[in-house]
Amino acid sequence: MTQQPMKSIIIFRFLEREGAGYLGDFLNAQNIPWQLHEIDEGKPAPASILGYSGVVLMGGPMSVNDDLPWIAPILALIREAIDNDIPVLGHCLGGQFISKALGATITQNTVKEIGWGEVIVSQNAAAKTWFGSIQSFNAFHWHGETFSLPEGATHLLASPYCQHQAWSIGKHLAFQTHIEMTAEMVQKWCEEGAQELSESAASPALQQAEAMQQELPLHLFFLQKVAKQVYTQWIKGLV
Repeated sequence: MTQQPMKSIIIFRFLEREGAGYLGDFLNAQNIPWQLHEIDEGKPAPASILGYSGVVLMGGPMSVNDDLPWIAPILALIREAIDNDIPVLGHCLGGQFISKALGATITQNTVKEIGWGEVIVSQNAAAKTWFGSIQSFNAFHWHGETFSLPEGATHLLASPYCQHQAWSIGKHLAFQTHIEMTAEMVQKWCEEGAQELSESAASPALQQAEAMQQELPLHLFFLQKVAKQVYTQWIKGLV
């Protein structure tokens, strides 16, 4: 009997600088096929998600509350994936997309949270499944909005400036924070986000570019250990 080729993971990109990052490196190392779907280049959302083994949504500066023509189709694809037990994973804007698709609200956070900052892992069984023995870690943040938890979600992470940093429902996982960072991404975001950093300098949860890039290899070493733990768990749900 001929073995069917493994279906690809689809990774939705909403801005050129916010691509697959470390997740792409991880999937390549696991020999798991994936494809980047560049919404930012005008590529229309697929008509159905059923041909994919998993769905990932990356970050972006827009809001899921914006009046953009591609938002409703993306929300519909997320619901289709979840209805068909196809695992969904969201980073920042992507986490907000999954939250909204499941009926949660996306609102302004009390402050902009940008740069490295500690997140605390919740004390529950789902958090232990995703994060193992990790109790806290230094995550990378770049957001001004936050999500509420959809019905049935289990809280996973919190930071001092944002209570809802991650949640899960079964094999589906939504992050407000970023665990997918690489050195190139941090440096590019700092360059292209210079104006936002200047305008938001009064936020108590903001680091300027120089501080973000101090000891960057060390920060990324520990963050990618967390990401590897999480992604290893997530791919167990691929269909």
